[in-house]
Amino acid sequence: MVRRVGTTARGIRAPIIKEGDDLVSIVVDCLLKAAQAENFSFHDKDVVGITESLVARAQGNYATLEHIALDINRKFEGDIALLFPILSRNRFALILEGLVRSGKKIYLFLNYPSDEVGNHLMDQDKMADLGINPYLDVLSEEKYRQLFGAKVVHPFTDVDYVDLYKKIGKGQVEIYLANDPKVALNYSKEILVANVHERQRIKKILKKAGAVRVYSLDEILNEPVKGSGFNPEYGLLGSNRATDEKVKLFPRDCQELVEKIQKALYGETGKMIEVMIYGDGAFKDPQGKIWELADPVVSPGFTKGLIGVPNELKLKYLADDELYGLPDDEKSEAVKQKIMTKGDNLRGKAESLGTTPRQLTDLLGSLCDLISGSGDKGTPIVLVQGYFDNYATE
Repeated sequence: MVRRVGTTARGIRAPIIKEGDDLVSIVVDCLLKAAQAENFSFHDKDVVGITESLVARAQGNYATLEHIALDINRKFEGDIALLFPILSRNRFALILEGLVRSGKKIYLFLNYPSDEVGNHLMDQDKMADLGINPYLDVLSEEKYRQLFGAKVVHPFTDVDYVDLYKKIGKGQVEIYLANDPKVALNYSKEILVANVHERQRIKKILKKAGAVRVYSLDEILNEPVKGSGFNPEYGLLGSNRATDEKVKLFPRDCQELVEKIQKALYGETGKMIEVMIYGDGAFKDPQGKIWELADPVVSPGFTKGLIGVPNELKLKYLADDELYGLPDDEKSEAVKQKIMTKGDNLRGKAESLGTTPRQLTDLLGSLCDLISGSGDKGTPIVLVQGYFDNYATE
């Protein structure tokens, strides 16, 4: 029978998860009940994605502002230069409040014209018109206001992040706009690197330039502090606001969890289903220019069938070039034959031109993130089917 449908993705509803819940049983039960209600079946190489927040909540992986302050005081002796956090009420504002509770003076340096994920502090054209060199110029908060106005709001949230972070600082925070990390050493030799994806490079630069003490956010709460939650790999990276006094950390032990869920699903369905935990997708908004990935990775845990990148032919290239001129029925069969004999590594070959392979978990995690959303859909589990099928699959 000719296949009429390729990849499908379903958001699977789940109950509100609380600390201590058996997530393996809940995920499996939700999938089985959905299959029964919607009359679909499972197959080998299906993919189940579970949002990281479900895992963290079931683990009770939370920390308070006081826990953050305690760990900061354990690791820093004097004033802190705080480098390059993202602009976010959900991701960073509460962390900053925890840092302020340490009682330390904080010199906060913000990237410009935007943070590393694309949230802008200024209009780039105006910056160029004013002759500002983002590679060299350091702007004080006062100078920033003189040049760009008393209020500069984010186009999506209507929040003035410089003003927000200043208010959180309660007089302990001085704000500067800069892109050279070495500038921070003029204010303190103790540095907390707060950006997500460039943290290792920034730390290396600072240590070489003479910093006395350098940590990054993945090294804060990377172990328990007086019974707090923690993450040994990512610390505070990937955390979200939970309440006004508490953050939810990125989940731990994800590899063990996905393997348990895969085993349980095999026991119920007889199918080898791949399983992954996903957080932010890795894509960029074309209007706001915001790169979505504020988590340290898209997927902190996944089964072994999701290792690697796609190995695909570009059908449009074959149809328009190599197989151009063939009758339609012959062209279709020729395409299928090419797919069935394509080999295991198409990298650099003309027939794969334009496929731009990325890690499977980055692609699937982005798909799952879009399906589940970040609001009130109530579908924190996603079932993807047919992802590894192709035009030759019957």
